[in-house]
Amino acid sequence: MPLTLEEIGKLAGVSRSTVSRVVNGDTHVRDQVREHVWRVVRETGYQPHAAARSLVTRRTRIIGVVIPEALAKLFADPFFPLLLRGVTETCNTHDYHLMLSLFNGPIAESEPHRRVVRSDYLDGVIVASTRLDDPLVLRLVQDGVPFVLVGRHPDQRVNYVDVDNVSAARMATEHLIRLGHERVGTITGPLNMVQAQDRLTGYRQALEAHHRPFDEGLIAEGDFTEGSGAAGAQRLLPARPTALFVASDTMAIGALKALRQANLQVPRDIALVGFDDVPIAAAVEPALTTVRQPIERLGSMSADLLLNLIENGAEAPASVHRIVLPAELVVRQSCGAMH
Repeated sequence: MPLTLEEIGKLAGVSRSTVSRVVNGDTHVRDQVREHVWRVVRETGYQPHAAARSLVTRRTRIIGVVIPEALAKLFADPFFPLLLRGVTETCNTHDYHLMLSLFNGPIAESEPHRRVVRSDYLDGVIVASTRLDDPLVLRLVQDGVPFVLVGRHPDQRVNYVDVDNVSAARMATEHLIRLGHERVGTITGPLNMVQAQDRLTGYRQALEAHHRPFDEGLIAEGDFTEGSGAAGAQRLLPARPTALFVASDTMAIGALKALRQANLQVPRDIALVGFDDVPIAAAVEPALTTVRQPIERLGSMSADLLLNLIENGAEAPASVHRIVLPAELVVRQSCGAMH
């Protein structure tokens, strides 16, 4: 039989209401009393009733992760499991539960908002893989829901965690230029996403810094899937690039397959650099040179930031947080530098 608040109070020598205030985080309890009650709680293994506790605190201790991608794409991209691992570790550390919301295929614009945000199940939301025209972000802002984006957003009211995609893409492209490549092509992500735009900007900055022309014929737009990487490589081959910077490892692996089908050897005939450094990047042949972004850390820091917003509030404009992490270039065989 689980212990009750009354029984914990008797063991601690305090009233039921004092125990209730302690376990629900009421600050109007003397430190000595609070520490004593928590000692009794730990010794007895007492677990506060979650539903009753949420009525008092108006919190469920549940946060949501919304990923507005088709399920087939989500489970084919190793980025998302790594991101979720980081979020989960932070939730476990702080005794929060995680609810994952996935939406398969085309959905009504209001569906994530209605089913997730307005459900009252969640204390806050992490949103990953958003597009610039996604109405969910604006609705979250308007409703005052605590939320954090994984990825930069131009709205000055939005909290986000991201890597410096511009500098990272520039670093990758300059690496290829310094290896002597005059015609460096790129396969971008979907250009209605800020991350894809930023990586294209970094590519362009590298060309300009090294006095290379910006050639639209050396650019193909993808959607972060392996198939789009293969299709992008096929579209670029007539422009005769000697190197490709590809905006995700998943697309780079698709490009690698397409190049092989065209009887081109990497890196002898064409060099290849990806982005992400997911585990398969080191396992393919040749091993993929890539930009390493700290994906699990993106997830854990997004969750840390969200929990801080939930616990401490974030009403003032000065409380908006924009965390930008550095990335690094991991040089392997596919760029030709190690041959």
